[in-house]
Amino acid sequence: MKKLLGLSVVLMIAPLAHAADIEAGKAKVATVCAACHGAGGVSVSDTIPNLAAQRAGYLEAQLKALKDGTRKNPIMNAIAAQLSPEDMANVAAYFAAQPGAEKGAKSGFLPGVARTHVSFPEGYKDTFTKYHTINFPATRQVRHYFANQAAVQAAREGKPLPAGSVLFVEVYAAKLDADQKPVTGSDGFYVADKLVAYTAMASGAGWGKDVPDMLRNGDWNYAVFTTDKQHRPGVNQAECFACHKPLDSTSYVFTLKQLAGAK
Repeated sequence: MKKLLGLSVVLMIAPLAHAADIEAGKAKVATVCAACHGAGGVSVSDTIPNLAAQRAGYLEAQLKALKDGTRKNPIMNAIAAQLSPEDMANVAAYFAAQPGAEKGAKSGFLPGVARTHVSFPEGYKDTFTKYHTINFPATRQVRHYFANQAAVQAAREGKPLPAGSVLFVEVYAAKLDADQKPVTGSDGFYVADKLVAYTAMASGAGWGKDVPDMLRNGDWNYAVFTTDKQHRPGVNQAECFACHKPLDSTSYVFTLKQLAGAK
């Protein structure tokens, strides 16, 4: 009787939390998570984990850690920040209720995010405007930014960047000194040593139609090119879309201010 009475007191003082709503979790997954992790928890690529059949408590704990910043992942930190505690519980419960992925399974969202319409802009050195340079200390790289006339003109006029806009980046390993530290030039930027890749974002009419709404960046597509101007194998646009998604007010461009000031 004492045990039962004690239990009753505990329940009266600290009632159990409301059960997670799996249907609400399904709806939230469809609008927030599915483009990368799949509507049923089967991800779009080998670099993104499957969440189907994962323990709900684990998933909820990871989302909380991503929201408060104790677990670091730039894309997921931004996404988790938009989720309420109820959202996290519901999403975790939904994924936990899904059957585990079969070996080699891929999300049906994969074709829409893996395919890119961006081609290498031959002759960009002669026709594009170089408008920005950024040092990347963590990777000991320096990147040079170029844009075509359509993008430059729209940015200067304060207009959204139109279809046909192309932004292009040369990625260089920085020259290193005897202590393996990047050498800085008189302009404050690292001295470029070896070209390691190119990256690009370009916009074309209808290019966003196959991209799930929760990731769609208007009609922008993205690409990474090797030094011989070929698409780098294994690149998944989902990560680019997720990173640029919050920038809808600046045409999904991180460097719009610098582009507007291009000479």
